[in-house]
Parts: sequence; structure tokens; C-alpha cells
Amino acid sequence: MLRPRLLIVLFALALALPASPAPAADAQDELGVRIARYAKRFVGVPYVYGGMSPRGFDCSGFTAYVYRRFGIRLPHYTVAQYRRGRNIRVRRLRPGDLVFFHGLSHVGVYVGNGRFIHAPRRGTRVRVEPLAGWYRSRLVGVRRLVRWL
Repeated sequence: MLRPRLLIVLFALALALPASPAPAADAQDELGVRIARYAKRFVGVPYVYGGMSPRGFDCSGFTAYVYRRFGIRLPHYTVAQYRRGRNIRVRRLRPGDLVFFHGLSHVGVYVGNGRFIHAPRRGTRVRVEPLAGWYRSRLVGVRRLVRWL
């Protein structure tokens, strides 16, 4: 059994050491924020079926284009994108997470504060919308890409 004086010294040393933050979590959060910020640059770009460039995007082309900027390659198909990463509960959403809707027929990027960005459908443009109402009722899953966990 340790002597009381040694225990006191060890306890004092433990208190004096700086708490080490979780660098992986900080880096993960920062990357997610950067992904969301980059995605917002494309607000106003028209929806183009099969589009995967700033001239025009469809939903999965938009997410694939945004993530590619950060070295993460995604297929240009929502179901295949859903197979990537790890499932996340809605209450744990962070900027940069992918949000999937309506039988995996639609995808967007969560940007924080209960909002996501996406290329909705023909005749629209990339926009940020609340993850509420119609979208919330049709949310089928959230994925966080394992590459940056």
C-alpha cells in the first residue's frame, strides 16, 4: 500500500498536468466545419441531373464534389454513399455529416444549427434549408465518414 505522502504527491502532480484535449475530436469537428463552409460556397448553383461541377449539381454529385475537395472520394450515387462511413444518431449530428432522405433517394450535407445544404431537384438551386418539417419526416439516416473519425 502506498504511503499517504506519496499519494498526496501523485495527486498533486496529476492536478498540475494540463488536461489534454482530444485532438482527434477537435480535428474531426474542424474538418466537418470546413466541409460545411466549403459546401455553402455553392449556394445558388443550379440543379442539373447527373451534374457534378459548379456549373450544376444533382444531390449526390454535390456531396461527392464537396468531399473530394478534402480528399474523400464518394461515388456519384446516394445508396453507395450511404454505405460509406458510420451510422450516426440524429441527436449527434455535426457539421459535415451526410443526411439521407426518402428511401435513400436524396442526400445533403449537415451544416449545423439544424440546417443542411443540398441540390434539391430540377428547377431549383443548391440551398440551405432547415432539417425540419418534410425533410425531418423523411430523414432515413445520417452517416459520418470513417476516414476523418
